Amino acid sequence: MKKILIITGFLFSILFEVSAQNKPWKFAHVTDTHVGSETGAEDLRRTVHDINNNPELEFVVLTGDVTEFGADKELWLSKSILKKLNKPWYIIPGNHDMCWSESGGNSFRTVFGSETFSFKHNGILFLGTNCGPNMRMSPGQIPRENIVWLDSVLKATPKSTPIIFVNHYPQDSSLNNWYESIDRLKTHNIQLILCGHGHNNHLFYFEGIPGIMGRSNLRAKDSIGGYNIVTITKDSVFYNERKPGMATNPNAWATAKLYPRDFTTLDKYPRPNFEVNEKYPGTKKVWSLQDDSDIGSGTVISGQHVIVTNTDGWIKAYDINSGNKVWSIKTGGKIYSTPDAAGNSIVVASTDKYLYCLDNITGKINWKAASHKPIVASPVIDGDKVFCGSSDGHFRCYNLRTGKLIWKFNEVKGFTESKPVIKNSKVYFGSWGNSFYALNKNTGALIWRWNDGYTNRMFSPASCVPVITGNRLFIVAPDRHMTCLDATTGALIWRKGDPKVRVRESMGISSDSSLVYVKTMDGDVLGISSQANEMDVKWKSGKNMGYEISPSLVQEYDGLVFGLSNSGNIYAFNRKDGSLAWIHKLSNALVNPLSFLKDNRLIATTMDGKITCLEF
Repeated sequence: MKKILIITGFLFSILFEVSAQNKPWKFAHVTDTHVGSETGAEDLRRTVHDINNNPELEFVVLTGDVTEFGADKELWLSKSILKKLNKPWYIIPGNHDMCWSESGGNSFRTVFGSETFSFKHNGILFLGTNCGPNMRMSPGQIPRENIVWLDSVLKATPKSTPIIFVNHYPQDSSLNNWYESIDRLKTHNIQLILCGHGHNNHLFYFEGIPGIMGRSNLRAKDSIGGYNIVTITKDSVFYNERKPGMATNPNAWATAKLYPRDFTTLDKYPRPNFEVNEKYPGTKKVWSLQDDSDIGSGTVISGQHVIVTNTDGWIKAYDINSGNKVWSIKTGGKIYSTPDAAGNSIVVASTDKYLYCLDNITGKINWKAASHKPIVASPVIDGDKVFCGSSDGHFRCYNLRTGKLIWKFNEVKGFTESKPVIKNSKVYFGSWGNSFYALNKNTGALIWRWNDGYTNRMFSPASCVPVITGNRLFIVAPDRHMTCLDATTGALIWRKGDPKVRVRESMGISSDSSLVYVKTMDGDVLGISSQANEMDVKWKSGKNMGYEISPSLVQEYDGLVFGLSNSGNIYAFNRKDGSLAWIHKLSNALVNPLSFLKDNRLIATTMDGKITCLEF
């Protein structure tokens, strides 16, 4: 067969290196199986059986949302079905596998071996990465450690090697850092991008790169699910939809051409803009660092140190004035837990199933306490006790000095993610089981339990840090309702779901306790009366922040109210009326809760691993 030679801007290149594609070959693209949903497991079993009966298929690519809720039980069930495939298969996680993961994503790696893949077939290099969002609801984001991994693979890959990139999300603004993957892929011979997420077959062009979204394997309103058979020829890709056990549609619904691509002469595409920082020169960067992993939690100030954790399992102490690293210690799992500190002790939880207590000066481990499952919740120190939830259905209280277990409550439905609040001799926290709890601080006895009335786990009041003032407790949740409860009895005082005020999981309280702050999905920050018997909005900021879904504290400091965005911006509003004081853009990723220093300085971290000290 005649080889096709194409002139690029600087060389002649043979598309498929050694193999010049003498005959077409096929693989299966399966996505959005959602095992754990009503028909997910059955639909996947049918697809696996169908693929096994097709000798033309050489391997299988699964592009995320393998499970419904990222639960260990769902992941192991998925693995038990997929291991029956009689040909190679390659898998990456999706948002459902990672955002609600009781293990912080660790179980996906344990069950499937990795959250990335790289393999070569008939001269084409297939690369797949995670895309999150990991634990913190926001637009997707390829984790920083996956970007570092991608750099290493591309560095070892000849520029002429054709590449097919695989991700759960489309490579566009659905991802906070789409440009990081796109720009890297454009330095090589990227041919095609495969994805899932949308549940429908769809053809894209990502900045000149063909992209194909596969349909969900779920049957939805049909009687049977489906997947796609992908055919590669010497110069083209063809997508045909397959109904397992029935037929393959003979008409390809999508095609894409394969040829050496040179992106050096193409138009430039929009990238994140940091010009807003020039409009507010009073806010200045004191120092900044870039970690090699994501940072999925807030920080704590302990003496002259700021304590930072990351998703590679590290706990690190930096000097608050210089940003120099003082000490670091590695745990055995990803960390999404915000540390707490008292005296010379620091406590932080890891998904390696341990709660750690460290010495602030040296980083030495004073003690660590085991849980039966990973811990993605954040601990709180109150006096000589430490309080922390877990993913094993337990909430525990420990002695701060010794780590000895004082009491445990073992009736938590779902798993605990957020930071508890200690007040009125009670411990308050929510879980991913549609429930909110008040326990006796001294004994762990259940005082009351509140349920939002929903059966959908994803509407649980689990991610917000509750606000308590006087005898009133406030929570917000993904069901877009704000709820006020009697803190003593759990009785409902008021509950409001307003399509014009779409709250989510971000809230805080004013320094005088008269206002409860909430962030809406429309990008407002609201100051709501803490005393009224209904939702009484005292002031409302402008829609400066745009569409917002990230769960971050709304914090007040020195007359300013800080709202944090899922696109890397810190917004400072005036406490008196909600008017905008300033904006500062740190990156294009979610901003974690802030830590404040003296002399109008703050420490901010972002999900893409940036650590910044700002003066304002």
